[in-house]
Amino acid sequence: MSSAGQRFWVETLGCPKNQVDSDKLVGTLLADGLSPADSADSADLVVVNTCAFIEEARRESIDVILGLDERRRTDSRLVVTGCMAERYGTELAEALPEVDLVAGFGVPLQPSRKTIPVSSNLVPELDLLNLPRPRSSSPWAYVKIAEGCDRNCGFCAIPTFRGPQRSRDVDSILREVSEVGAREIVLVAQDLASYGKDRPDELGAGSIVPLVRRVAAKVDRVRLLYLYPSDLSDDLIDAILDSGVPYFDLSLQHVSKSLLRRMRRWGDGDRFLRRIADIRDREPDAVFRSNFIVGYPGETAADHEQLVDFVEEARLDWCGFFAYSPEEGTHAVGLDGRVDESLVRERLAELSEMQDRITAEKRDLLIGREIDVMVDEPGEARSHREAPEIDGIVEVPVDLAVGAFHRVVVTGALGPDLTAAPAGKS
Repeated sequence: MSSAGQRFWVETLGCPKNQVDSDKLVGTLLADGLSPADSADSADLVVVNTCAFIEEARRESIDVILGLDERRRTDSRLVVTGCMAERYGTELAEALPEVDLVAGFGVPLQPSRKTIPVSSNLVPELDLLNLPRPRSSSPWAYVKIAEGCDRNCGFCAIPTFRGPQRSRDVDSILREVSEVGAREIVLVAQDLASYGKDRPDELGAGSIVPLVRRVAAKVDRVRLLYLYPSDLSDDLIDAILDSGVPYFDLSLQHVSKSLLRRMRRWGDGDRFLRRIADIRDREPDAVFRSNFIVGYPGETAADHEQLVDFVEEARLDWCGFFAYSPEEGTHAVGLDGRVDESLVRERLAELSEMQDRITAEKRDLLIGREIDVMVDEPGEARSHREAPEIDGIVEVPVDLAVGAFHRVVVTGALGPDLTAAPAGKS
């Protein structure tokens, strides 16, 4: 069956790394002669790029798959790919007879209960890291610099289905930065700061630092997401500060030293606070984001209080809190000390309420200040303080040019979002 005239729809779930995978899939489908559909209802090929990180994400993926199956044309083909396909391929194919194909990224297509013939080219065999992708439709773009992870965190199953770390060549990354044509590049990976450690002879020790500097030389902004705290070296901090985007997304997960060791993680609250203070001394406008797991097996009342105290003292700009999700094949599944679900909900509510207050207070402090923003779409902009899609925004007049930088003055704040007007205008 020829792909000429065929139309596709790609539905993406999960994290920014999944979005990059979808962009590369789209680029391949376009190169194969398919064209994008206006909706899933009108597509010949419907692809769901799933997330499998925690149980909630898996439930969402299943709901989306079933919802798209109800909406799609009877002669269309429904393909499930991404993390759920890689982690639960055969099981997923058996549980979802509605699906025509379950296919993991980056591996040859295998027949499932019902398959799309590989010869149709509607779903290519993929080497996602180095596939071309279309130009970004917005002024910013994610660029994945590595796939997989070599760490063994107690709660995380990603290494079991994404495999060990595989870093890309610098030249291929820089070529993709040019191809997407964005003014802000957001570098992502499962373990970003470990980039190059799997290829030290080719890429050199501490190779994330020269990479950041080379990307920063090509675009107006480079932003880094997902930094493991032990790899946040002075050289990397300097490279981030020199880039003009002092934004630090630190994967902390908790602050209790004993609980972190049960998580098979490095660090503790005091170390984290010292590092944050050091960065703020260097750059008072530095912005911090992190995520924490609540209710990990063995988390005591004292552990929780340490986290509460840390959140209050650290005053991070952005913070997410997530209930522990037991994941098959992880170290934590076999641990004792399960935390009651009702207690987890109480702890989540306490921390979320505290962080909402802190974020709002920090945003209020910006009222009256002049800041530089890039307009992502009419009426919506971001400064260095806001990562796309996950943080607040800066509301600006709709006539400010999209894709351009503007000097504005902050006129108000509502929770995580700011309002602003062009500087110098009354």
